[in-house]
Amino acid sequence: MNAADQSSSISPCERRTPMKINVQTTVAAPIEQVWRAYTTPADIKQWNAASDDWHTTAASVDLREGGAFSSRMEAKDGSMGFDFAGTYTKIVKHKLIEYSFGDRTAQVEFTPDAKGVVMRVTFDSEPTHSIEQQQGGWQAILNNFARHVEGNQKKP
Repeated sequence: MNAADQSSSISPCERRTPMKINVQTTVAAPIEQVWRAYTTPADIKQWNAASDDWHTTAASVDLREGGAFSSRMEAKDGSMGFDFAGTYTKIVKHKLIEYSFGDRTAQVEFTPDAKGVVMRVTFDSEPTHSIEQQQGGWQAILNNFARHVEGNQKKP
């Protein structure tokens, strides 16, 4: 077996170096409303779940560089839960949020366009779940976010 054959037998979960994973959606709403919903604990509790059988029971946000954030995600049947927490490392209002969580990082870009706001999230993978599972979970949460914002549009 040559080196190329050996490297192809390593599963994504066995890799030690995290890879960058991207998810993206377009939210049909003004940037001010998108930003507010992404950074307000009451809103986060409404949209921060990958599926209908999970929910976020608590959220906190100190939106400043060096500020902390956290959210408690739990299965609705009470069978499991976990805390997602980290520190904001860069904030550019209405444009960019960067944060660290454990030894990983993430970046959320907000780009207004003719259809609303394009949101692109780039995050470091973790070794426990497959790349596809991680991408699918984060994409589902981002899709929930878009539905939440679009369903709560301020009427003129």
